[in-house]
Amino acid sequence: MGKYERVYQDLATKIDDGTYAVGSLLPSEKQLTERYDVSRETARKALALLTNRGYIQKIMGKGSLVINRAHYTLPVSKLVSYKELTAEGGYAARSEVFELEPAQLPKAPFLDLVPDLAAEPVTAVGRVRYIDGEPSIIDRDYVLTSVVPEIPREAAENSLFEYFENDLDLTISYSSKLIRVEPSTADDRERLKLAKGEYVAVTASVTSLEDTTAFLFTESRHRADKFVYRDFARRD
Repeated sequence: MGKYERVYQDLATKIDDGTYAVGSLLPSEKQLTERYDVSRETARKALALLTNRGYIQKIMGKGSLVINRAHYTLPVSKLVSYKELTAEGGYAARSEVFELEPAQLPKAPFLDLVPDLAAEPVTAVGRVRYIDGEPSIIDRDYVLTSVVPEIPREAAENSLFEYFENDLDLTISYSSKLIRVEPSTADDRERLKLAKGEYVAVTASVTSLEDTTAFLFTESRHRADKFVYRDFARRD
């Protein structure tokens, strides 16, 4: 473990145990260099890691504000699996499979985007994603059977991306996403333990292979009170 990781770990522990409460400011970079006997760059990297993992928000002119970690960060432009996302964030995660059967692509939103696949059979994989013991996401994946003829239940419970890449040797290349916010459905409320009137953030994505074959169609329904979306943009 590097120096900045040790500083990060100590600060994260102190945030978790309440030494640094939500709404309080962490010591400045200069104070951290003195407290941990590290360079300014090491302190800066530790703070950057805390930011990326949802512990703090940098406030210009004030410093590093401890924020409520009840919100999980979802990258918009980065293509990662649920397993990779939760592992990177250090969250306890599991998936509960409630559907694994042959199906057809639903009209909205997927057939509106790829009408030529209307007759193509797919395997529907429905899962509730639990993060830190709470149901947080409903994922419904539709996988072209012409590309992936069979999906073992174990792969659905663990990671479809791992199964595609490690077992089937597929090369996943890119994904397009559509994000919207809408009122929760009765199914959302039952599976995610929501109250009537609460909203969900919905992402519909089409994932393609290196040869441009669109083979994975996903609708993810996230608890709106648990997630924020993160992107990075640079002006040309």
